[in-house]
Amino acid sequence: MSALIFVLLGLVALVVGGDMLVRGAVAMAQRFGLPPMVIGLTLVGFGTSSPELVTSLEAALNGSSGIAVGNIIGSNIGNILLILGIAAFLVPIAVDPAAFKRDGLVMVLASALCLGAVLIGDIGRLAGLSFVLALALYLSYTLITERRLDDSPESAVYEAEADLVAVRGHALGIDLGIAAIGLLVTILGAKFLVSGAVTLAQVAGISEAVIGLTIVAIGTSMPELVTSVIAVRKGQGDVALGNVLGSNIFNILGILGITTLVQPMQIPPEIIQFDIWIMCAATALLVLFARTGWRVGRREGAIMVMCYIGYLTWLLV
Repeated sequence: MSALIFVLLGLVALVVGGDMLVRGAVAMAQRFGLPPMVIGLTLVGFGTSSPELVTSLEAALNGSSGIAVGNIIGSNIGNILLILGIAAFLVPIAVDPAAFKRDGLVMVLASALCLGAVLIGDIGRLAGLSFVLALALYLSYTLITERRLDDSPESAVYEAEADLVAVRGHALGIDLGIAAIGLLVTILGAKFLVSGAVTLAQVAGISEAVIGLTIVAIGTSMPELVTSVIAVRKGQGDVALGNVLGSNIFNILGILGITTLVQPMQIPPEIIQFDIWIMCAATALLVLFARTGWRVGRREGAIMVMCYIGYLTWLLV
């Protein structure tokens, strides 16, 4: 019971802390005059992925590579099948071809890099550095090209992501304090979550990887779920899709890269044999649905959610 309480407290703290971190950081960025496109691409992208980053780092440093890697792989699976599936089921999502061809391609390439690294069996600091540099290259290229183009579909998505983060004007010190408290709460939440998840796996007699792929991954993906649902309810389905694409790119290149740069990890055998292939299949399914009529409708959304339910059933039963 205490392990479950730790997990629940950790998840709540991650969601609350991540939200405070994003709002404080965005408020400061707006105060310093950063363009909405830059805020949406960088701060919102990194901020909504902060729970995954802090949790995977905490797990890796504690020697729980199953939770660390499972969190990343499971989050990417959940982002596509569960979060985008729910969003598309609520409101069909129109896909902009130009925006998807770039960010969708980067997501596919990042997934291929992740597959190659996982199949090797261990990810060291050199691989982690390569992932981080690839992310930096992607962000730099995107920022440079979007600043040269006015009102492009891609920049419109990033600007809309920034607009979704409602920020009230505060003094700079208050905004900084909100961001700092959010970071602290996120770190504490990760400690509670990892500690509870390890104990829960031991008590339940299941692997840490399964806990990472399910409870931890779903919990740390809550910011993406909230952002996507808000977006589709406002009629901004392209933001929901962009949120998922950006999050999956950040999860692989940023979170996996930074985590292994700090602490190299062995990949659990079950992830090599099964879960990494599910992530790749989910990525391929997203590409197929998105390019079929450049629209992800309710039927496709329902199929995604059913696939995710089937995946969870396979893991837990």
